[in-house]
Amino acid sequence: MTNQRLTPADAQTFWLASKIPNDTFLLFGFAGAPTDLEYTLGECEVRGRSCTDLSLRVNDRGSRGYPSWVWRGVDRSQFIAHAIEDRTWAGCLTEVCALIAEQLDAADAAWRLYVFTDILGVPGVDGPGSVAVLQISHALGGGGRTSAHAALMFGRAGGHVPGIHPPSAGPFALPLAGFRAARAYRDMLADVESGDVPAQAELRPLLRTNDRPAGPRALRTVTRRRSELSGSTVTVAVLSAVSVALAGHLGALGDDPSTLGAEVPMTKPLPRLAYNHFGNVGVGLYPELTADERTAHIAADLAARRVRAEHQAMRAADLAFAATPARLLRWGMTRFDPDVRPAAVTGNTVVSSVNCGVADFAFGGAPVVMAAAFAGLSPMMGLTHVVVGVGDTVTVSVHAAESALGGPGGMDDYVARLNAALAKA
Repeated sequence: MTNQRLTPADAQTFWLASKIPNDTFLLFGFAGAPTDLEYTLGECEVRGRSCTDLSLRVNDRGSRGYPSWVWRGVDRSQFIAHAIEDRTWAGCLTEVCALIAEQLDAADAAWRLYVFTDILGVPGVDGPGSVAVLQISHALGGGGRTSAHAALMFGRAGGHVPGIHPPSAGPFALPLAGFRAARAYRDMLADVESGDVPAQAELRPLLRTNDRPAGPRALRTVTRRRSELSGSTVTVAVLSAVSVALAGHLGALGDDPSTLGAEVPMTKPLPRLAYNHFGNVGVGLYPELTADERTAHIAADLAARRVRAEHQAMRAADLAFAATPARLLRWGMTRFDPDVRPAAVTGNTVVSSVNCGVADFAFGGAPVVMAAAFAGLSPMMGLTHVVVGVGDTVTVSVHAAESALGGPGGMDDYVARLNAALAKA
């Protein structure tokens, strides 16, 4: 893969990072600690070398072409044992929140692994535990893909990181792909008119969670067993709980949450055209409905978004974008202004999901017991959630700015509401 160009979708993500930080942060909690930390980090280093993606960095000379992936190798500088004074779970999350402000330069290294040992209060751990945090460039994909890299470093046997199949892009690829995309889009409009395909999700009015983030930022987690969450899927159950908690919290602050909706990243149909092979869709949260009605409506919204995503027009649009010349996309990214504020949004919060699979890896003999992830904030999003599962444990991670939840104490009040809502989910 050395000297292979970034796909347009991944290059766009790489360039966007300079305007809106978008590194992925994956956290893993382990029951216990390695007896020899340096030896354990050495094992992780060796396993990291076996994964091609982890040995790469981005080479972007600012030419007319796309950046390329070039060989860097894996070395010990990417493994950082982090000593902190407050060794509680809350203290660890405070340190991780500070790390989020220190984004990677993927032209130097596309990831780092931070390790915290002797942490008290790790969810699911009696006594001291260990915490490892993988910070990885979003150009290598979102949490759903990059969690596989982490599992491999921690010793998962026979693990698989999804590959990509970018289309070839010759000099006349864009006009042909654009023609096909326009034709497929006309077909989709007819299918929407006939009722065979759902219409695009409606945009949502702005709420305080969509204000530019201001004030201190914080991280929190709420952990449950899968069996404790009802609903068609874990994601639906969490979306329903977020609806109850966020509507109650915003209502208490004087906002009208009746139009509440969430922005949900959704994986696109295979084959993968890029590492970042997903789209963000809008889902209603229906806070005014009963619990059963709300989960049914949320599940129906997600199903409708999947049906639309599977239409040939969506694939044709992706193929047209994949044929975009680098010079044109570079120009477009220079014109992107993150300070422009639209009148409506896809969602009032973000709720994404990551499935880490079975709990079959460890850190120096300490088994994994939980996993979490934290989505970054943006000028239009001051509150994000990530639902992460490993084994039978599900963790809902919350990242918020003080301004999004009503000032000091707002985060703890909101998480208390979310905890109560999940208990009834």
